[in-house]
Amino acid sequence: MQEESDKQKTGVKMPHCRVPGILKNQKAIVTGASSGIGKAVAMSLGEAGADVVVNYLSDDDPVDEILESIRQNGVEAHAYKADVSDERQVREMFAWCVDHLGTVDILVNNAGIQIDAPFDEMTIDQWNTVLKVNLTGQFLCAREAVREFRRRGVVEEVSCAAGKIICMSSVHDRIPWAGRVNYATSKGGVMMLMKSIAQEVAAHRIRVNSICPGAIKTDMNKEAWETPEAEEKLLELIPYNRVGETADVGRVAAWLASDQADYINGASLYVDGGMMLYPGFATGG
Repeated sequence: MQEESDKQKTGVKMPHCRVPGILKNQKAIVTGASSGIGKAVAMSLGEAGADVVVNYLSDDDPVDEILESIRQNGVEAHAYKADVSDERQVREMFAWCVDHLGTVDILVNNAGIQIDAPFDEMTIDQWNTVLKVNLTGQFLCAREAVREFRRRGVVEEVSCAAGKIICMSSVHDRIPWAGRVNYATSKGGVMMLMKSIAQEVAAHRIRVNSICPGAIKTDMNKEAWETPEAEEKLLELIPYNRVGETADVGRVAAWLASDQADYINGASLYVDGGMMLYPGFATGG
């Protein structure tokens, strides 16, 4: 009977929760928002009342349908193509947003890539490419956001903060990941980047935090969950016994960007079903 009960737990569905209106009249940029977690974050911010700029990179990205879905919430949605690792393109994106939306209130630094290789076979290009997008890209976007937040200051009827930055990190900002040294290093860097910026700009009423997803169902990690056998193996690492959905992260991002989370600054929120609890020790290790 215990075996049958355990099987029934697999594939538990995520509850649908919304927090409408908590970001009303705010302007948000979400980088890497054409798919996966970035798309879910953009959708959640729109549901919460924010006007959203969907940053993307590839002409093949299904941006139009994402914009249409966001607009169904009665908010504005715009697409902007830019490489976040390119300083000129980042500056132009923020200038465009200020010109078209008036300002930027929220930045979600989500764009990221993964290029795996055994450490002794990893090329300098594989190392540099991942660090350039995942870490330098977050630096460039956060810097432009802080400049805009400080220029504008607090507008009390919009938010009690001058601006909010959410850095998308990973459980691998703490958990080592063999075969993906470049990725894990970039996420460890994101943690310290986030905390150092938060410390420096807090006096200006700017909040900087990170969200650290665990196993989330995206195309990037599809092989880890798409079959029942793969999902069962993955669930061994997740005490809560379900693989996360992108909306799990999107919902947290909307709340963290809102005034409901105003006293949270310099924090890493792990959205991982308990992966950081070291489940291998649940029975004594």
